[in-house]
Amino acid sequence: MSQDHLDGNSAGGALRDVFAVDLTAATGQCSGCARTLVLAEALLYTRAPGLVARCPGCEEVVFRLVRAPGRAWLDMRGMTCVQFELPAGS
Repeated sequence: MSQDHLDGNSAGGALRDVFAVDLTAATGQCSGCARTLVLAEALLYTRAPGLVARCPGCEEVVFRLVRAPGRAWLDMRGMTCVQFELPAGS
């Protein structure tokens, strides 16, 4: 039997590169209404345990971010995809 995959640890470098960028300039597609938006256009609510961003078109939640000392939780299930620029040389 041939092994045609690696374990998730192999994505560590690529993920570290990805999350070193400013995601507010990223574009994404709302999974609720399929609107394409720049994340900076989202309606941001801060009166919660973290940040809740809603689509400006349909007001569905597009992402949630909660931080605690030494860790963070990011839920982006409200986006079908996110596109962003990588730093030069990446």
